[in-house]
Amino acid sequence: MHPYLTPLSLDELRAAKVPEDWTFGVSDRVRFGELDALRHVNNAAYLRWLEAFRLHYLRDYGISDYTKADAPKIVLKAIGLEFHKEMLLNEDYIVCGKTVSFGTTSFVMHYAVFSGDLRTTGQAVIVQLNQDGTKRPLSDQVKQTLITRDGAVARN
Repeated sequence: MHPYLTPLSLDELRAAKVPEDWTFGVSDRVRFGELDALRHVNNAAYLRWLEAFRLHYLRDYGISDYTKADAPKIVLKAIGLEFHKEMLLNEDYIVCGKTVSFGTTSFVMHYAVFSGDLRTTGQAVIVQLNQDGTKRPLSDQVKQTLITRDGAVARN
């Protein structure tokens, strides 16, 4: 398998049979503490996986590195998941994500979890704020990165 908790190259994603429209992904493995009474991954674990993925994505895309005092606050406004197939202990998986659209201060991300095949899909609305809690516009550089890397579109 691939290195865990590290963004994968396009070659690694394709070798894992991740479809071509997903260009950013991070791999990991299901742990015992993520299971529920039915011995498959608890629904809440997927939210933690997406959060861990988002940290890599935000740093890699230059949106926030969480180290500077004036870095934007990145706030999860809404999230939804659809479960396609259960996941079990010790399965390797890849969380992929991309921004599909953006506005002045927010962007919409789509997610997919693959473990040989598609297991889960989701979407989230992310809002960027200043440190005082006021809305912070996305920079032109961030918008261009979202367009170039993910094919995101501006919404009115």
